[in-house]
Amino acid sequence: MLRISKLTDYGTLVLTHMANFPDRLFSATDLAATLGLGAPTVSKVLKTLGRHDLVRSVRGLHGGYALGRPAVQISVAQIVDALEEQPFGLTECSASAGSCDFEHDCRIRANWQRINGVVRRALEDVSLADMVSPLPMVAGSDARPMTGPQSIKGRVAPDQEPAR
Repeated sequence: MLRISKLTDYGTLVLTHMANFPDRLFSATDLAATLGLGAPTVSKVLKTLGRHDLVRSVRGLHGGYALGRPAVQISVAQIVDALEEQPFGLTECSASAGSCDFEHDCRIRANWQRINGVVRRALEDVSLADMVSPLPMVAGSDARPMTGPQSIKGRVAPDQEPAR
């Protein structure tokens, strides 16, 4: 199964919460309590995100953390890059060259690199602002967002609905 780390998931959760209140400063303790995460974990996430300029810290009595730039300018790919320990890649050879003895004669490496590129572009195309306003979910499912005309049904005038 392809999966991001818990730290990346928590970082995305922290940033999404912060993006809901872009003019506010957050303490690690408040974020941890609000999100139900451990304070040491939130502190670690914030420090790592700060090293990648995704958050900025403000010192002082009323200090805290804020987004490093507007949520529309932060992609999920940037969050993954900041918090994952290794370069993004679905396979070792799609992340970096020279990691496999069979690399030069591999018949599937080019396709893994192609797949890796598609996934990477998808992560780059989703901003933190998009994460704040998730897509509606398909009825009876908690895993598949609705896309296309069905996702906006009810917001489109009946005469503008696409033909079926």
